[in-house]
Amino acid sequence: MQQNGSLNLADWFGISLRWITLLGLSVSLVPQGSLLALSGVALLAAGFWNFALMAFAILNHQLVTHRGLILTIDLLVANLLLLLSGGLDGGLGWAGLLPVFSAALYFDVRRLLLVTGLTLLSLGGFALLFSPLPQVLASFGLMLVLFVAVGLLFNNLSRRMIRVVERLRWQRVEQRRKVEKVDQDRQRVIYNLVSELSATLNYQRVLDTALDLSATALSNPTSLADRLVSAVLLFSENGGSRTTLRVESARRLTPADLRVTLPGIAGLIGQSIEDGVSQVSKQVDKDPELGRFVALRPCKSAFSIPLRNGLDTYGVLLFAHPEEGYFTAERREILDIIGSQAMIAIQNARLYRDLELEKERMMETQEEARKKLARDLHDGPTQSVAAIAMRVNFARQLIERDTSATSDELFKVEDLARRTTKELRHMLFTLRPLVLESQGLVAALEMMAEKMGETFAQNVKIEVDDKVLPELELNKQAVIFQIAEEAVNNARKHAQAENISVRLKAVENDVILLEIQDDGLGFDLGSVDAAYDNLGSLGMVNMRERTELLNGFLNISSAKGRGTRVQVVVPLTEEASDRLRRRL
Repeated sequence: MQQNGSLNLADWFGISLRWITLLGLSVSLVPQGSLLALSGVALLAAGFWNFALMAFAILNHQLVTHRGLILTIDLLVANLLLLLSGGLDGGLGWAGLLPVFSAALYFDVRRLLLVTGLTLLSLGGFALLFSPLPQVLASFGLMLVLFVAVGLLFNNLSRRMIRVVERLRWQRVEQRRKVEKVDQDRQRVIYNLVSELSATLNYQRVLDTALDLSATALSNPTSLADRLVSAVLLFSENGGSRTTLRVESARRLTPADLRVTLPGIAGLIGQSIEDGVSQVSKQVDKDPELGRFVALRPCKSAFSIPLRNGLDTYGVLLFAHPEEGYFTAERREILDIIGSQAMIAIQNARLYRDLELEKERMMETQEEARKKLARDLHDGPTQSVAAIAMRVNFARQLIERDTSATSDELFKVEDLARRTTKELRHMLFTLRPLVLESQGLVAALEMMAEKMGETFAQNVKIEVDDKVLPELELNKQAVIFQIAEEAVNNARKHAQAENISVRLKAVENDVILLEIQDDGLGFDLGSVDAAYDNLGSLGMVNMRERTELLNGFLNISSAKGRGTRVQVVVPLTEEASDRLRRRL
């Protein structure tokens, strides 16, 4: 039994042959002037029936006993046309080809011959009503040969055509299955890569996975992305400010290309960064920045996706291909989605990396704090306590020889002990200024200045704008105090300054300025920064890190013989922070 698909093909072949036969019958009626007679009406009814079969074929729907019904109606139409045309003399005897064609398309040879014989018998019975038997036998002998020959011919042709069509259909189905399998495999790979992209916190792996994911997403069975050149270009960091673009990860770039740095201000990359949206270019050879990459010289199209979060731009995802029309709207949409996922993953990886670095900095800061405390204890109270012990021993020896000298020595011991106590209290105050928690920033700064004067005879002047304090949260006050104390302590130790001033004032409604200035020796800021790792001190690092906690900006200006000025700009709102970043 034939499958539904084969039946549908046979239906279409039968419909086509039926139209040809009906057209031929209509033409044969024209010379007789019988087109509008009853035989013409029968042809018209047969045409409507063929239209109905076309509708069923289009809907891929089959009637109950589909083949038998079609064959029966074709046989009835053939006999009706013969009867209405007046027998063999009407010239419509060959209408018997209608059931023969149907049988040739639907049945095997044995049943085809059976239907052909049945058709001839039925037609012959009606022909005897109009013609003598010898004439009918002669005519139907020729019709037998014609019907059998035509039936066998079309049976063979139809089966060959059905086999060819079925083979082509099967090949298309197999091809579609292969495409679907490849697509499913590609989607599985993309899903795994996206999962890895979302799950990993390794910074370099995120960049590599983003490029691999892009190449996999763009590939298909007919056009692999084997000539796609891709790279992740990120801005290098220098004190929190954006500098130049560097190649952090790439595919198909040359070793020389990996060392290229770009300003990111011109051409395709500059335009995409400035507009904050993806850009495509078909003039790679004329691009002022892309032209520096050797691997991009054969490419005729490029696509740049800015890696942007809010007002911060981390860099770009860059793709290029030798085909000019490679970056279609569909491919650009896919790459934009990957760029968005990559931006989230890069941000998460950066946050994790920053947390790790912050943890390391905290450990270094704690270690430096311990070392600083050990140095301060060694240079201050420890030496004083050792001196006290020596003077007590000396006083004990003087008791036996000179009582008045012993009294003077004990007075010096008492004075030394008092100074040691002040140094210890000052150290405890800087470690945890309780007055800051109970009375606020102004009281803490004034107490710091007072203790500097009492302990080290250092003159420190405090100036605070009253409008600033109500806007400051307690945690920000603590950080500002730590920055001020660090700067004052550095000036006392290294600058040999007579006067140190600490000023805190508002410069805008939501921006304040902390300024610490001394009239000491000053220093060459460039040379100190260059050799800072060898100084064994983290004073400037501590101030920078604490400034970052405030989302602020630190500026240190100094020159030999002209003193030092430390300025910390502190935004009080997120809007102020964004505004300051745009200015800088």
